[in-house]
Amino acid sequence: MRRDPAVRTSTTTEQQRNSVASASDRNPIIIGGLPSQVPDFDPEETAEWLDSLDAAIDERGRERARYLMLRLIERAREKRVAVPEMRSTDYVNTIATRDEPFFPGNEEIERRILNATRWNAAVMVSRAQRPGIGVGGHIATFASSASLYDVGFNHFFRGKDDGRGGDQIFFQGHASPGIYARAFLLDRLTEANLDAFRQEKSKAPNGLSSYPHPRLMPDFWEFPTVSMGLGPLSAIYQARMNRYMHARGIADTSASHVWAFLGDGEMDEPESLGQLSIAAREGLDNLTFVVNCNLQRLDGPVRGNGKIIQELESQFRGAGWNVIKLVWDRSWDPLLAQDRDGLLVNKMNTTPDGQFQTYATESGGYIREHFFGSDQRLRKMVENLTDEQILHLGRGGHDHRKIFAAYTAAMEHKGQPTVILAQTIKGWTLGPNFEGRNATHQMKKLTVDDLKRFRDRLHLPITDKQLDEGYPPYYHPGRQSEEIQYMHDHRKACGGYVPTRVVRAKPLPLPGDKTYASAKKGSGAQSIATTMAFVRVLKDLMRDKEIGKRFVLIAPDEYRTFGMDAFFPSAKIYNPLGQQYESVDRELLLAYKESPTGQMLHDGISEAGCTASLIAAGSAYATHGEPLIPVYVFYSMFGFQRTGDQFWQMADQLSRGFVLGATAGRTTLTGEGLQHADGHSQLLASTNPGCVAYDPAYAYEIAYIVQDGLRRMYGETADGQPGEDVFYYLTVYNEPIQHPAEPADVDVEGILKGIHRVGRGQAGAIPAQIMASGVAVPWALKAQRILAEQWNVAADVWSATSWNELRREAVAVEEHNLLHPEEEQQVPYVTRKLTGAEGPFVAVSDWMRAVPDQIARWVPGRYTSLGADGFGFADTRGAARRFFHIDAESIVLAVLTELAQDGKVDRSVLKQAVDRYQLLDASAADPGAAGGDA
Repeated sequence: MRRDPAVRTSTTTEQQRNSVASASDRNPIIIGGLPSQVPDFDPEETAEWLDSLDAAIDERGRERARYLMLRLIERAREKRVAVPEMRSTDYVNTIATRDEPFFPGNEEIERRILNATRWNAAVMVSRAQRPGIGVGGHIATFASSASLYDVGFNHFFRGKDDGRGGDQIFFQGHASPGIYARAFLLDRLTEANLDAFRQEKSKAPNGLSSYPHPRLMPDFWEFPTVSMGLGPLSAIYQARMNRYMHARGIADTSASHVWAFLGDGEMDEPESLGQLSIAAREGLDNLTFVVNCNLQRLDGPVRGNGKIIQELESQFRGAGWNVIKLVWDRSWDPLLAQDRDGLLVNKMNTTPDGQFQTYATESGGYIREHFFGSDQRLRKMVENLTDEQILHLGRGGHDHRKIFAAYTAAMEHKGQPTVILAQTIKGWTLGPNFEGRNATHQMKKLTVDDLKRFRDRLHLPITDKQLDEGYPPYYHPGRQSEEIQYMHDHRKACGGYVPTRVVRAKPLPLPGDKTYASAKKGSGAQSIATTMAFVRVLKDLMRDKEIGKRFVLIAPDEYRTFGMDAFFPSAKIYNPLGQQYESVDRELLLAYKESPTGQMLHDGISEAGCTASLIAAGSAYATHGEPLIPVYVFYSMFGFQRTGDQFWQMADQLSRGFVLGATAGRTTLTGEGLQHADGHSQLLASTNPGCVAYDPAYAYEIAYIVQDGLRRMYGETADGQPGEDVFYYLTVYNEPIQHPAEPADVDVEGILKGIHRVGRGQAGAIPAQIMASGVAVPWALKAQRILAEQWNVAADVWSATSWNELRREAVAVEEHNLLHPEEEQQVPYVTRKLTGAEGPFVAVSDWMRAVPDQIARWVPGRYTSLGADGFGFADTRGAARRFFHIDAESIVLAVLTELAQDGKVDRSVLKQAVDRYQLLDASAADPGAAGGDA
């Protein structure tokens, strides 16, 4: 007989006593996060509970015992007993049927709306694949997630009509046809737009971008997401940015919710799951992930032998998220209600995803035999169901009522972010050739027979004749129809149409020249690195009463490295919980200080997280109508190389701000070695059309560049717009030098366009030109002196503040000349600037030669370059520069070599220079300044 654990007994069998004794003698272990070495003060009571569990297993089976244990855990939590969190629950809906809220919509109307949307999305892609066009598209992703979006559009997604930011919705990239199709029903897009899908230039101005691209459709899309993994990462940091802006009083974001629609295959990307902990740690209950678990990636099952929903549940629960599983639709409710012994749930738990994918493609008879046929009690559950009814036992992600319940629970949950894991079928409703097939992601066109089956499935009034003759038509129920009025009414109730991108921000009042005066005076007798020169400019800007509060400082655990710890006491580090401890350095002047209203974002050692913060802050002018000025400072090597995809995302999202590649250069960061030695990020930056990149040498150059960057990004443009959609990248160094004051005749235009002269050759009879950037400018000036004193050469030195901008302008000029041959031919700026300067021209930098070689075509004379090509390594700066042949003495040799080619010096002097300066021996070089902090 089963014992009641609530009733104490006075006797215990010897066997039970021994069992308890042996258990108490075990070595201390940790089980589920709780210590088991807590002493057992009542072994007899413990034995009674264990005996009851044994009896339940023996008499009612493991399934019943499991159910009892789960109920006990549930009750324990209700009574606030510390019970370990379960990482995985049964393969059923988290929200019980009895707990589902009232569904406020008209499900029949919503079904008709969704059917029209499904049809138009599929037809749009199919028509885009017509002969002569063939640009393709994706059908199956939206087909599986259509209901997930539709419930959101009808009941949850907040628009911007109230003048605020509304909700931020990260749409799954491959689902874009469905978003366009719905916008068509709402008269936001036309048939001409749908027929111009993926034909942005040839069908301009009607073209639609393939995926969510704000740069290509700046009034429609807000967030680019199709680079998989960046959507979830960006959504997390957008939700955090919303809280940051609210805490600092910049914008009221309390009504904004961030939604990220993702694929289960997409969750394999490291970026998708890499920053879950920050969302949980900061309690971002303004964030909901909706993972469309159609069980398929691009080629086949996501987890054929496993269960991706269960796996993701464990990962999200472990990271501290609220997890809502939406597995089965309402047709399963009666069956689950009969499942008294847990047999059906056990079958669901143990069936792998690959088999569920197969069930999605097979008949009801097959499902009856293979799913329910393994146990007579399971067979009995469905004996009154026809094969057709079994076939239509559906997935939860296609049930509006179940979805509404999940979304409502997510919105009401407090203290944690929520993930909804919704099971769907890829290609749902598209017919047997598409649904659940491994190749469905690549299938872009429906045959006439496919279209007819699809039409019948959706109950649309489209005739066979319309499908047999020509291209399949779009379907619109009529502007005055019940369906369209329903859509408009619900969007009005939700605050307007989404997606919509609105720029309400006004140009900022920018500080005048006085703010930059200190930097323009130089560093005097003090030697500082360009990193510190920038920080000093930043400090003066942050004191400005108008824009100071709008700066958002971002760094990946490197503020001290870059000399920015001086901001800790004043700007403070943002932490929504404040600083609940006494800082170990609290007595120091530059103590580490956290605050709920802090201005500095400390994202830990995560360049991806920092860049996501940068993008969210840099697009706040559009998202919330309040401009922020992000300043992201990072190890130069780990910027464009490690997170280059995100910088493209930043350009696509039209984000603005300053990106600082500190500790730049291949030879300047001594001692760190190969993976820290950046000799190519300027080249990578040149590939991004939205990036304005500079490599300044002096503080006054930095001052003018930053001042102009603020004007371009946050001032008023010539056509009255509030700023340009660009971001600035400055590479700065950690080598201290003396910074001269700006000259009286400072060439501001040259600094901003990319090149200006910093030193004329004063002595010597043979002219030459040396062009250098960044940390190489002092080497060029030293070479200038040597050439004059030892070789009778008068070399001018030019600071090339931006090789990239010089090339970009020259390419634009050539394109104009190509297309306008009848007009007077324009001349690139670099050509005009150097005209009259007698060559040869030698270019040098701490970058690979490909960086200065960008302008070779437009330099009016013999041109060569020196650069740090190859792997970086650890050594003194002098040895490294001698090895790469970019030091002052190597520049001298390069100039003499070019002069010899022109017959202006005898070639014999070249060997003399090699020997004189010992250019073949890296150890012979002057080591130069050692170390050097920011």
